[in-house]
Amino acid sequence: MTSLTVTPCTDRELWDSTVKRLGGHPLQLWGWGELKSAHRWSAERVLVRSGSGASADVVGACQLLTRTLPGPLGGFVYAPRGPVLAHAWGESAAGDPDLPAAQPAPAEVADAVAAHVHGSRRAVAVSIEPDEDAEVFPLSGGWREAKTPVLPARTLILDLRRSEDELLADMSKKHRQYVRKAGREESLSIRPVETIAQLDECLEVYRQTSERADFGLHEDSYYHDAFTMLGDDSPVWAAYVEERPVAFLFMAKSARTAFELYGGMDETGQRLRANYALKWHVIREMKRLGIERYDFGGLINDGVTTFKKGWASHENLLAGSWDRPGPGYRVWAEGLPLVKKAVRALRRRGASA
Repeated sequence: MTSLTVTPCTDRELWDSTVKRLGGHPLQLWGWGELKSAHRWSAERVLVRSGSGASADVVGACQLLTRTLPGPLGGFVYAPRGPVLAHAWGESAAGDPDLPAAQPAPAEVADAVAAHVHGSRRAVAVSIEPDEDAEVFPLSGGWREAKTPVLPARTLILDLRRSEDELLADMSKKHRQYVRKAGREESLSIRPVETIAQLDECLEVYRQTSERADFGLHEDSYYHDAFTMLGDDSPVWAAYVEERPVAFLFMAKSARTAFELYGGMDETGQRLRANYALKWHVIREMKRLGIERYDFGGLINDGVTTFKKGWASHENLLAGSWDRPGPGYRVWAEGLPLVKKAVRALRRRGASA
């Protein structure tokens, strides 16, 4: 058992450089916490060190988002795709003097983070969703599998260290055909979205997509904040026809991982299969930047999942969602699914009225 200490980090530059150096997920970057803090959450970042003192090796990091709950429940503390573990990645990682010589077990890092939270405030649960394969991050003891995960554990992650020819070969035959056909479409151009005004044009496409596919959206200010608060770590690309976006893809990226946040297309985009050309363009851009992993953002057995699965012949299963209970956890764990079910029923009833 390694002796670990947990200390808050309030320096944005230090935090982001640490998360990127350790190969962490973009949802662990400072800007994502800033976004959530502007929309009903609060964010805390902690560094996990092996031993004590400023010179002790950083062996993990965790951005913790807290949602205040009513009455004695205190708060719900959530780590999206965290905690971050210190493990070698990239071509120059071997022998990197900035990485710790010995890495504690993943469960030890998670335990240390949970102990820090429960020792410093009243929290109904500390909920983690590590960006690690299921077999790499086994949890037991005081952890319980969450009944209401936020992000799906089942996803598709492309290995961008493979060549473009290898990535194409691993697609379904139909996807390869559509990628090539859409890429030859002369009326279609793909370029970055650089201004809020351009983003608003994409959000109009998103509204059309949500109406067609029947899913809810945040208010526009949320997407504006994501675009500005994550900055260069939240690039957006769009496919245009006659200077009008017909499809868009909103990403978040760290040094190691690219993650799909939002995307959509209108009827013209559907007809031209613009999403095939657009997604392949973004995959190639992420590969060009030296990013190793392209995460499609989850597979949940819907029409979008069918589209995603055609991009590779495999699936990935991450560690899943795990709760470290605090006071009132049983009420929270058993009551929340019922509340969510009631809310969904009310929404369906309102839509049919």
